[in-house]
Amino acid sequence: MTRREFMSLLGSAALVWPLAARAQQSKVARIGALYIGLADAESFKNELQEGLRELGYVEGQNIAFEFLSAEGKLDRLPELAAELVRLKADVIVALYVPCALAAKQATRDIPIVIIAADPVETGIVPSLARPSGNITGVSLMSAASTAKNVELFRDMLPSIRRVGVLGNAANPVYAKAMLDEVLLAGGPTGIEIQPVVMVREPDELESAFTTLVRERADALVVQGDLGIKPVADMAIKYRLPAASTTRAFADIGGLMSFGADGPASVRHGAKFVQRILQGRQPNDLPIEQPTKFELAINLKTARAIDVAIPETFLLRANTLLE
Repeated sequence: MTRREFMSLLGSAALVWPLAARAQQSKVARIGALYIGLADAESFKNELQEGLRELGYVEGQNIAFEFLSAEGKLDRLPELAAELVRLKADVIVALYVPCALAAKQATRDIPIVIIAADPVETGIVPSLARPSGNITGVSLMSAASTAKNVELFRDMLPSIRRVGVLGNAANPVYAKAMLDEVLLAGGPTGIEIQPVVMVREPDELESAFTTLVRERADALVVQGDLGIKPVADMAIKYRLPAASTTRAFADIGGLMSFGADGPASVRHGAKFVQRILQGRQPNDLPIEQPTKFELAINLKTARAIDVAIPETFLLRANTLLE
């Protein structure tokens, strides 16, 4: 090859490489996000967007989001998950068990990043270390956190003898996993776990709370995906100390919440999205468990239901809400 031919080839390559680089940079990753539409929906959206922005993904430049909410209606999730498949999302992020199961049913090809409770116990994956298939993400360990609320009630209010459970009949897979953990927690604490009341629609809440009070529940643990304002309001109306696993429950008026730090878990999930966009396969990414948990207490609610919380217990809280 002559020097002239070499320089001509080099010049051609110099033209091609920037074009290829620009083409690669202009690729916009489409992220589909599926969520139920509870009190923490806005936090989920904000933390996912911010988490990916910190990793170098700017909306409108190299990433686009499709946020689909079931608006509290779990029976809409299969349709919404199928819509994300039709939109050809590069990655689907699924918040909570019902969304994870709907996404799993909708596609075996598109990578799914879950941020959900107890994925092995609820049948989302066979193993945390080896999730297999197209699923990876973060386990919120919510069933164990719900059980921890029983222990926290014992420490907060030593006079408690009976703790009721409010479960979601529309989400029976997780409801069973949660109830199993709560029943186990009852033994060591000496607390009776009764009654267990299942609801499907908000208009069933009045009857549910009437049952809880009639059967002399001293406190109530609420399934995480029922951590909605009507439940918090009803607990105040019936002067029943109530706890759940999502921080949003305390924010909207529940007495207490204990569970994985929700915003931190979503940002952790964003890192899985990044790894997949960089070429990693979901089945090579073990599902990780949270390392940060948060106890929040709503002092305004405590006053409203006339619950005196010992100072020593308040010192354990990460957040006190006025």
